[in-house]
Amino acid sequence: MARRKRDGKAKKADNFFDYTLLFTVLFLVVFGLVVLYSVSSYDGTLKHGDNAYFLKKQLLATGLGMVALVMAIVLDYHIICKFAPAIYGISVLLIFLILTPLGRTINGARRWLYFGSISVQPAEIVKVAVIIFLSVLIAGIGTSIKDIRSFFVILGFAAFPALLILLITRNLSSALIIGGIAAVILFMADPDYLKYFGLATLVVILALLFVLYSLHKAESAEGTGDFRQNRIVAWLHPEDFEEETSFQTIQALYAIGSGGTFGKGLGESIQKYKIPEAQNDMVFSIICEELGAFGGVCVLGLFGLLIYRCMLIAINAPDTLGSLLVAGVMGHFALQVILNIAVVTNTIPNTGVTLPFISYGGTSVIFLLIEIGLVLNVSLRIRKQEQVA
Repeated sequence: MARRKRDGKAKKADNFFDYTLLFTVLFLVVFGLVVLYSVSSYDGTLKHGDNAYFLKKQLLATGLGMVALVMAIVLDYHIICKFAPAIYGISVLLIFLILTPLGRTINGARRWLYFGSISVQPAEIVKVAVIIFLSVLIAGIGTSIKDIRSFFVILGFAAFPALLILLITRNLSSALIIGGIAAVILFMADPDYLKYFGLATLVVILALLFVLYSLHKAESAEGTGDFRQNRIVAWLHPEDFEEETSFQTIQALYAIGSGGTFGKGLGESIQKYKIPEAQNDMVFSIICEELGAFGGVCVLGLFGLLIYRCMLIAINAPDTLGSLLVAGVMGHFALQVILNIAVVTNTIPNTGVTLPFISYGGTSVIFLLIEIGLVLNVSLRIRKQEQVA
C-alpha cells in the first residue's frame, strides 16, 4: 500500500507545469497596474476626484481574475469543456442583452452591460467561449474534420457571434479577432485546411463588405456619418485631421518619438495629459515615452515569451482538446498584441484594440487570466519525459 502511494506521488511529480509562463503573466499584470496608475492618475483626478480611481477598479478586477485563474488551473479542463455549449450559448445571449435596457453606450459605442454598478463587455467573454467551444467541437468531430462541410460548420459557429458583435455593438476589431482565433484553431487541427482558407477568406470578405455597407446605410440614415470611412481617410492622411479624427494617433506618435532610447522616466509622460483615454488603447505609446524604445521592446519581448510558451504547451499537450485550447489562446494573444501595436504606430487604422494585461479593462483582465489558467491547466497534465524542448 505504501509503495503504491509512493508510486502515485512519483507519477504526479513527473507532470510538467509551466512556471515560466506563470511568472511572465504575473510580471505583466503587476507591470500593467504600475503603468495604469502612471497613465490614469491625471484622468482619475480630473473626472473622479481620485488619482487612484482607475487603479482601484483594475485591482478589484485583477483580484477576481486571479481567483478565476487558480480555479481554471485546478479544475480539469476536460470537466470545464463539458459545459462548452452552455458557455457558448450564454456568451451569445449576452450580446443580445446589449439591445435591452441593460446595455449602455459609452463614448458613442454601445458595447457594455451594466448589472447595477458592475459592467461587463460581452465581446471579451465571447472570445473565451469561442476558443472552448471550437476546441470541443473539432476534438469531437475527429477524423471527419477533413471534410469541407465540417470546415464550414466549424467556421459558422465562429462567424455567428462575430457577426453579432459587428452588427449589434459595431465592434469590428473584436469580430476580426474572433475570426483570427478560429483560423488558428482550424490550422492547428489540420494544416491541410490551408487549401480552404482562400475560399473561406473570400466568403468572409464578401460577408464583411455586405455588413459594412449595411452599417453605412444605417449610419447615414441616423445622420451619424460613416466613422469607419473617416478613420481610413485619417489613417492615410493623419496630418490633415490632426485636430479631429487623427488627434489621438498623432499624440501617440509624438509620445513614442519623444521617449528616445530610455524614456523620460516612469510617471514623467507629457502626452498622457493630451491623449484621450490614454489608459485604454494607446497605453503602449505612454510606455515608450516613459521607458523609451528599450522599455517598449522589453514589453514586446515578454509577450513574445508568453506566446512562445503557449506554442510549446500546444505542441506537447496530452490530447487534441488541450492542444486546440492552447492554440486558441495563443492566437488570441498574438492577434491582440499585433493589432494594438499596429494601431498605436498608425500601421493600420484605429480599431480600438487593447493591450492584454496593461490596458484598462476589468472584463478583459478577468477573462485573459482565465485563458492563461486553461493553458496552465493543460501544461499541468504534460508528462516531463514527453515534453519537447
